[in-house]
Amino acid sequence: MSKNGYWFYSATARQILGAMERGDDRIDISVDLNLSSATFTLCDDELILDAENRLSRAELRRIEAKENRVFCLEGGRLEVLESRDKGYYKLVPTDQAPLLEISGVKMHISKGMNPFESAGRMAARIVKKGDRVLDTCGGLGYAASAALELGAREVVSVERSETVMELRGKNPWSRNIFGANVHRVHADIDAYIRELAAESFDSVIHDPPRFSLAGELYGERFYRELYRVLKKRGALFHYMGNPHLLKRGTSFTVRAAQRLREAGFTRVVKVVELMGVTATK
Repeated sequence: MSKNGYWFYSATARQILGAMERGDDRIDISVDLNLSSATFTLCDDELILDAENRLSRAELRRIEAKENRVFCLEGGRLEVLESRDKGYYKLVPTDQAPLLEISGVKMHISKGMNPFESAGRMAARIVKKGDRVLDTCGGLGYAASAALELGAREVVSVERSETVMELRGKNPWSRNIFGANVHRVHADIDAYIRELAAESFDSVIHDPPRFSLAGELYGERFYRELYRVLKKRGALFHYMGNPHLLKRGTSFTVRAAQRLREAGFTRVVKVVELMGVTATK
């Protein structure tokens, strides 16, 4: 987990360039993507961060020009937090926590709330103090972090993509999951869940990619595995997708809810504002 970096995006770069144009010698900014702020020196057309990290006016202009990108400066090296190895993965800045985008598809609710908030609200629907929580598709770790804040004693967070795991290792908003109470697993949840003991979790946060990318995670066989690993009276939050489709009760959401019931779940309730459903065992 990167701990000594400095993070920037276009709005921050624009703020610094404006201060340079005014001739300011100091500036108060956030260099950890809006988690905190601090004061830094401006000298000779450079932002001075520490002995080995500084940004020139040209580098700041490069950052400013790249909308919807997050940059990290660490050890004197500036990099954009993206990968084009298998699809196009990138962190996208918001006014709070960055979101994950894969090949143009946002992996979080992006309208009306920031991704950290939406993950927290999903977790709050089901996680209780002392719970052991399964986070099926960990992503940037926001749901796991929220579960810890709600008092979970342990979170098992499973993520299939090595690229996503690398990006969250460079994301300051993901820091909370790099501790003893989160067991981070690099695996395909569809296979890994079969290795888990029955009735070993108090709650499950199931936030899979869209159906076209991971249809198996919306099937009755997988739902039966979710049911199996939950304790009696355990709770599930399942992110489904488009809120308008969810509200109208399209065949997709109706059939998914029916598959949950056929797998054994009861009290399957739509949560329209969070694009998902809750269910209990």
